Amino acid sequence: MMKFFMMMMFMMFMCLKKNMFWMVQFMFMFMMVMFMNMTIMIENFCNLSYMLGCDMISYGLILLSIWITFLMIMASESLKKISFYDNFFLFNIILLMIMLYLTFSMMNLFLFYFFFESSLIPTLMLIIGWGYQPERIQAGMYLLFYTLFASLPLLMGIFFLYKEMNYMMMYMLKFYDYNLLLLYLCLILAFLVKMPMYFVHLWLPKAHVEAPISGSMILAAIMLKLGGYGLLRIMIVLQKINLSMSFIWIVISLVGGFYISLKCFCQIDMKSLIAYSSVAHMSMVIGGIMTMNYWGYMGSYILMIGHGLCSSGMFCLSNINYERLNSRSLFLNKGLMNFMPSMSLWWFLLMSSNMAAPPSLNLMGEISLINSLISWSWISMIMLMGISFFSAGYSLYLYFYTQHGKYNLGIYSFYSGTSREYLMLMLHWMPLNILILKIDYSMIWF
Repeated sequence: MMKFFMMMMFMMFMCLKKNMFWMVQFMFMFMMVMFMNMTIMIENFCNLSYMLGCDMISYGLILLSIWITFLMIMASESLKKISFYDNFFLFNIILLMIMLYLTFSMMNLFLFYFFFESSLIPTLMLIIGWGYQPERIQAGMYLLFYTLFASLPLLMGIFFLYKEMNYMMMYMLKFYDYNLLLLYLCLILAFLVKMPMYFVHLWLPKAHVEAPISGSMILAAIMLKLGGYGLLRIMIVLQKINLSMSFIWIVISLVGGFYISLKCFCQIDMKSLIAYSSVAHMSMVIGGIMTMNYWGYMGSYILMIGHGLCSSGMFCLSNINYERLNSRSLFLNKGLMNFMPSMSLWWFLLMSSNMAAPPSLNLMGEISLINSLISWSWISMIMLMGISFFSAGYSLYLYFYTQHGKYNLGIYSFYSGTSREYLMLMLHWMPLNILILKIDYSMIWF
C-alpha cells in the first residue's frame, strides 16, 4: 500500500513544471490500472505496510477515489484553457487524493480520524479558490463548521477506546462491544453529519452549488462515502447498544429521505437538485448500515460505489451545460435536445441509473437495502416506496425539463459536445453498469 502513497507524493513535483495537466491525469490512470491488478484477499486485511492495509471495503472505495480523481482532471479542462492557477489546482487534487487514500487504507483509528478531517482542507481550497459565486466563502464555512463541530466528540471517543483497550488497530475492534450511550453518540455523530443525515444536511447543497465541477465531483463521489466507511468500521464496537438505538437514525433517515425527495421537485438549479438527490440516496445507506444485517451492509457498500459514479456523472452533465449557457437554471436550460442530441442520450442513461434502473449498481444496492429495511420492520415499506417512486420522479423531471421544451433564443451560439466530454461520461457510465456482471465480489465477501 505504501508504494501508491509514495507514487502520489512524487507526483506532486510534476505540478512545479508547466504543461503537466494531462500528464498528471495519465499518471492517475496508470495508478488505477496498477491498483486494479493488486492481489487482494476477500476475508482479511492484506497488503500490509507500516500502518496501511486494505480489505474489500477499502479496496472498492480507494478504486473509486482514483477513478473519480482521474475524471475530475478531465472535467476541469476550462481551467487549463484560461491558465487559472492550473498547477496549484493539480497540486490540490493530488493532496486531496493522498488524504483520501490514507483515510481508506489506515488501520490505526486515530490516524484514520486525522486524515478523515484533513481531507476537508483541500476540499475547502477547491471550493473557495475555484468556485463561481461570492457565496462560496459562506458555503466553505458551512462545510467546515458542520463537519468540525461533530468531529471533536469523535476524537474524544477514540481516546476513550484507546484508554480502555490500549491499542487502536481497527482489526482488533471486533473483540470488544461497548454498551455506553455517550460513547455511541460521540463515535457516530461525525459520520452521520458527513453522510449527511437529514437535519444535518444543510452544508451539502450549499457546498455543491458553489463548488467548481471538480469540487462537486469529489464531494458527491467520495466525501459522502467517508461517513459510510466510518460507520461500517466503527459499528463493530457498538453492536449491542445500536440494537436498541438504531430505530432513531433509521426513522430520521427514511422520513428525511422521503421529504428531501419531495424537495427535489422545488429546485430550479440543476446542481442543487442533484445534491438533494444525493441526500435522499444516502439516507437509504444510513438505514441499511443501522439495521446491522448482511443485506444492509452489502447494499450500503454497493450503493455507495454506484452513487459515487452516477452522481459524479450527473454533475459533469450539468457542468457541460453551464460551460455553454453560463447558467444552471432550469428555466434557461431547456430544449437542449435540439442542440446536442447525442448528449441527450447520456442524460437519459445517467438519469436512468440515478432512478436505479437495471443494469446499474444502484439497482442492486437499492434492492439489498429495501430487503434489509423491510426485514427490520415492514412499516418502513411506506417510506421506501415513496423514496423509490419520487427518485424516478425527480430524475425524469430533470431530464424532461432540460431536454424538451421551448429553447431560449439566446443560446444559438451553442457549440456541440467534444470528444473529451463524451469520453468522460462514458467512463462514468460504463463501470456503473458493467460492474453488475461481477456483483459477486461485492456481495459474497462479508
